[in-house]
Amino acid sequence: MTKIGILTAGGDCPGINATIRGVCKTALGYYGMEVIGIRSGFQGLLTMDVTPVTDKDLSGLLNLGGTMLGTSREKPFKKGGIISDVDKPSLIMSNVKRLGLDCLVCIGGNGTQQTAARLAGMGLNIVSIPKTIDNDIWGTDFSFGFDSAVSIATDAIDRLHSTASSHKRVMVIEVMGHKAGWIALYSGMAGGGDVILIPEIPYNIHRIGESILERLKRGKPYSIVVVAEGIQTDGRKHAAPYIAEEIEYETGIETRETVLGYIQRGGAPTPFDRNLSTRMGGHAAELIARGEFGRMVILRGCDIASLPLSEIAGKLKLVTEDHDLIVQGRRMGICFG
Repeated sequence: MTKIGILTAGGDCPGINATIRGVCKTALGYYGMEVIGIRSGFQGLLTMDVTPVTDKDLSGLLNLGGTMLGTSREKPFKKGGIISDVDKPSLIMSNVKRLGLDCLVCIGGNGTQQTAARLAGMGLNIVSIPKTIDNDIWGTDFSFGFDSAVSIATDAIDRLHSTASSHKRVMVIEVMGHKAGWIALYSGMAGGGDVILIPEIPYNIHRIGESILERLKRGKPYSIVVVAEGIQTDGRKHAAPYIAEEIEYETGIETRETVLGYIQRGGAPTPFDRNLSTRMGGHAAELIARGEFGRMVILRGCDIASLPLSEIAGKLKLVTEDHDLIVQGRRMGICFG
């Protein structure tokens, strides 16, 4: 009987539990594998904090936020963490052998994919699944969690339109995205943002002010500005308060900011993310059954496939200026800075 371990690492996001369910139900029920859950990410693999996973454990997971296995920011190839005085990668290899695991399934973001690639390079059988609301993992069109985060952000932008219109204000909303502006772009376009600022495209605050004043001249007394948290600021303030202060100075229009924060990462996944998680989880189990290790599950077009971890690790998928939403947004008069 094939015996696999499964862990979730890094930040939480909607759809992790649905992915665990997809992996485990397929592994247990279809392929007849044994599954060991590893608690708190790579930390649990270092401390042997593990538990068997049964079909009963998977009930009610599909629409549940968070992760039933827990998570941590433990990085096996960096010093520090819960165990700092041992060779952590070697301890992981030893513990995997002690547990009798034939493969390790790692669900996580860019850092997790890099760790998985390095462990695979040491000879560990690994299959990974991309997880991030930022949608910045290279190689996959979409990661689960992104659609849920965009839906939450879009709903918030929709609600801000009412206040902005009533008070004739500029409303600035900050969404997640340190290096990649996918959430800001998709939610800003879906929510009817008038200005969308992302880390990949430099902005000129004077041009933003001119754009808002031009809207005022056209009889549009309020504006919605969507900013990614990773845009350049003066270094003293976060994105939203900095941009709000600058806009009010440039235009003289009352401006308020809202920082959406961790709300984007919590709660139930959207139907799209539930289905994507289920498909990705099932494909991970299929890869294990076929003995195809050292690979990350991806979505390409409408199809679920996989790529070698060695091709993915260390790369970021960023927004480019020729993206069709950027091109179409500019045609419609949206200011990107």
